[in-house]
Amino acid sequence: MSTDTTTENPEAAAEPSPGAAPRQSPTGHRRLLTRRDRITLGLMAGLPTILHVALVWLTALASIALAFTSWNGIGFDSIQWVGLQNFRELFTNNPQFWPAVEHNVVWFVVLILLPTPFGLFLAMQLDKRIRFSRVYQTAFFLPVVMSLAVIGFVWQLVYNPDTGLINSVIGANKPGHYIDWIGDPDLNLWAVLIAASWRHAGYMMILYLAGLKGVDPALREASSLDGADEWQTFKNVVFPTLRPTNTVVLVVTIIEALRAFDLVFVFNKGAQGTELLSILVTNNIIGESSRVGYGSAIAVVLLVISLAVIVPYLIATFRKERRA
Repeated sequence: MSTDTTTENPEAAAEPSPGAAPRQSPTGHRRLLTRRDRITLGLMAGLPTILHVALVWLTALASIALAFTSWNGIGFDSIQWVGLQNFRELFTNNPQFWPAVEHNVVWFVVLILLPTPFGLFLAMQLDKRIRFSRVYQTAFFLPVVMSLAVIGFVWQLVYNPDTGLINSVIGANKPGHYIDWIGDPDLNLWAVLIAASWRHAGYMMILYLAGLKGVDPALREASSLDGADEWQTFKNVVFPTLRPTNTVVLVVTIIEALRAFDLVFVFNKGAQGTELLSILVTNNIIGESSRVGYGSAIAVVLLVISLAVIVPYLIATFRKERRA
């Protein structure tokens, strides 16, 4: 006598076969996500969001609030509200503030005038698909993926007054005649900028190389048929097409100039001649005489300058997306 398997094993009957259609809800809609899937997605999206809000947004808001206080960083009961006093002192009584602003501006000007065009030149050459182009891309992009602390250490060896490469080549490594590239206030900023430009050129090369991939080859062929040489093709066809890439490059370069810290701190911890806004923030917050409120005020100024650059870029980007 045969038995009904569905009555003897109801669980087996409830499970769909491998080729069966997805289970439907009583209303007739297909259930694409199970409860376990929703929990997994919630954890994957929720935990990074919580960490981002806690470590970025909350700390930024706390810094803005602390900018209007006086606090030595020891005990919350020592926080005192001082209003705009930190900002008044920063703009009027700090002899390092305006030199730091000037150095940040110099940092931006050097990066936009030297390594950025050089990165574009490298991208143009590599876009021609020359032999070993992958090797060249790796070699020029390697400093970008390296830690800035490692880059600073390498360039410290290059600038060493006694055994450094530069002084050894130019014969300036003798006692009493050597050039102190890092210790001289008239030279140390430019020495650091050379190291920063070495890294920035590879970054710009990759950005422009990605932009050049979007240039229609038909436009170049048409320009060549019209008798235009390579420079005319670049000036009238390629460079106008790179306008979105140029905008990204400009924003990235400004951000790089404002957040410059690692190289300077590794070189000489922001000694005279290499003062930067980021160095002033660090020295006031974790220095010998901790002034968390004053350092936060400098950080707020740096944040405002950054937002003044980033916000217009984001607005323009969103407007283009809406028009598209």
